Amino acid sequence: MSFSEIRKAYCARHYADSPQYREADGAPTWITRGVNIVTAVTIAEPGTTLSRKDQPDEYMLILLPGTSARIKTAIEEMDVSGDSLSIIPPGNSEIKINEGGQVARIFTSCAKDLANQAVNAANYEGNTDHSVAPLKNWPEPANGFRIRNYPLAQYRDVHGPRIQPRTFRSTNLMVNVFVPWDTRRDPRTLSPHWHADFEQASLGMEGEFIHHIRYPWESDSTQWQEDEHLMAGSPSVVILPPPVIHTTIDVGSGRARLIDIFSPPRADFSLKPGFVLNENDYPLPPVLQSEANQSGGSLMDWQKG
Repeated sequence: MSFSEIRKAYCARHYADSPQYREADGAPTWITRGVNIVTAVTIAEPGTTLSRKDQPDEYMLILLPGTSARIKTAIEEMDVSGDSLSIIPPGNSEIKINEGGQVARIFTSCAKDLANQAVNAANYEGNTDHSVAPLKNWPEPANGFRIRNYPLAQYRDVHGPRIQPRTFRSTNLMVNVFVPWDTRRDPRTLSPHWHADFEQASLGMEGEFIHHIRYPWESDSTQWQEDEHLMAGSPSVVILPPPVIHTTIDVGSGRARLIDIFSPPRADFSLKPGFVLNENDYPLPPVLQSEANQSGGSLMDWQKG
């Protein structure tokens, strides 16, 4: 791959930009995409209804503390509280918000209607990005497709380290919902790193962040690009393509809440026993070791395969 073919990082600052869509009750929704990933963030009111018709694959719902919803599919209904992650099956579904607030849904680009509405959709028109591992489904979940809800507080160690990843997997998505931070990261302990063949979306749901980005150098110095230091409040999302070097630091005051998203799921994380918290619900492909994604750079222990 030549440097000129490397896609630029993209930062969508929802708090400063107009929404791409308004729900039936007027609630604003911001949509951003990558090659395989689509995020939709809604500032929902009590009664806001988020519906999907003929959804081709699973998607995820993240509710912040203080929010709640009722999820309905063709075969079941479930009440879910805030500070949780839910996986919603393919087909028709409806999320009715009971207690309003910030709501995030995470899709793959198979949700073409949403991908086409994304603020950066034009960046992907007629463009096949061969640097990103192709989207493909892993085996169907144990006991079939259904609503799965994971209350996040139960995966927090109050005496644990500052950075605590909480990683969940569906058939074709992986989401790492970090335990939120109330103190700032030491700027002397950052972890600039790169991914060989998968993109990352980092979704800021609370707080302020600087996403530090460095583009690789090749022999043609006329193609070199300056480093970027993208300042973003919340809600916001940055799309990080391979193989850009990147690291993020939370800044400012108050609580910071960040979510990392990958599609397809990362093999390196999935091969670490116990790292994916719902690994018993989602079987691994029969052959995975040979497909393990590669990352490099100043990785922290939890980031290493």
